[in-house]
Amino acid sequence: QGALSRRLAVACVFALGFIISQQIMYYIFKVENKPQKDVDKLTTYMVMATIIGSRLGHCLFYNPGYYLSNPIEILKIWEGGLASHGGAIGILIAIWFFVRNLKGYTWLWMLDKLVIVVALTGAMIRTGNLMNSVMEGTATKSDYGLIYARGTEDVLDFDSERIASVTFEKGGKKQSQEAGKFPVTAKVTFERGESFGSDQDKRFVENNIRRSLLSYTEVVQHIDFGKDEPLSYEIIQEGGQAVLKIHGIGTARHPAQVYEALYCLLFMVILYWLWREKRNVLPEGFLFALFMMMLWSARFVDEFFKMNQEDFEANLSLNMGQWLSIPMFLMGLGVMIYIYQI
Repeated sequence: QGALSRRLAVACVFALGFIISQQIMYYIFKVENKPQKDVDKLTTYMVMATIIGSRLGHCLFYNPGYYLSNPIEILKIWEGGLASHGGAIGILIAIWFFVRNLKGYTWLWMLDKLVIVVALTGAMIRTGNLMNSVMEGTATKSDYGLIYARGTEDVLDFDSERIASVTFEKGGKKQSQEAGKFPVTAKVTFERGESFGSDQDKRFVENNIRRSLLSYTEVVQHIDFGKDEPLSYEIIQEGGQAVLKIHGIGTARHPAQVYEALYCLLFMVILYWLWREKRNVLPEGFLFALFMMMLWSARFVDEFFKMNQEDFEANLSLNMGQWLSIPMFLMGLGVMIYIYQI
């Protein structure tokens, strides 16, 4: 139930990004004396381009061998796996088709307006990524950072009919002197009337739950429950409900999704101000070129604070996100040079 609720919340955040962007585009088209009904068609192009491009980008950039051998897996978008670089390529292609099918627009004019809301939608998407614990950051090795616990929550929500909630608390019986490592307690609260604490329940915790917590990568990367020692846990009663507490050591990591969401919002403000105040003096294509250079240079830096998405990236001098950001930045630079030479 927790995983399903989280996915629904993330989907709502994604959808909200497109809805707000559509309203902004209505206003932009009104000011620019363009038919507002065209925004509806544009929105359809953008939604399809973002989803298809992001999915194909992930499959082909990060694991082409697997997906080309199992093409049906590409369709399973609900299992996760979207790449923003692929989404960017999809949008560029979609806008090309859009301006070919509707008169009165040029490719660069449309991109100049679109990047304003793309920046906003990007911020919303990264907020959703944070809620879903996707694109976790690297260890901060300091007092600063987040402890990602989504994988642990999924493991501990082993009986949704009996379990009321899975929450996490600072502190616990385990201690660490290592920088960036902090005690954390996973708290499984059962529904009222549900008993938990029999010898069978304890064996289940000590064997099944322990094995899952120590073997699931999404848990081990973020919370250490003690590989070479018995699981530290206790079963108590709180407010008339059975509660299972499991103690571990969490790793503080950079909230990379927050970094990207914040600079996307900043870029949106800059682009919107330039459009509102300078649109009559800036050459066509300037906002698009500026956005591409700002976004992908920031993304290049941001990748230093993210965990690698695939194992093969550990052998690269730069990770895949950084390699893909370079041509995107160069595209923006090329457009900027082009518009000031014509």
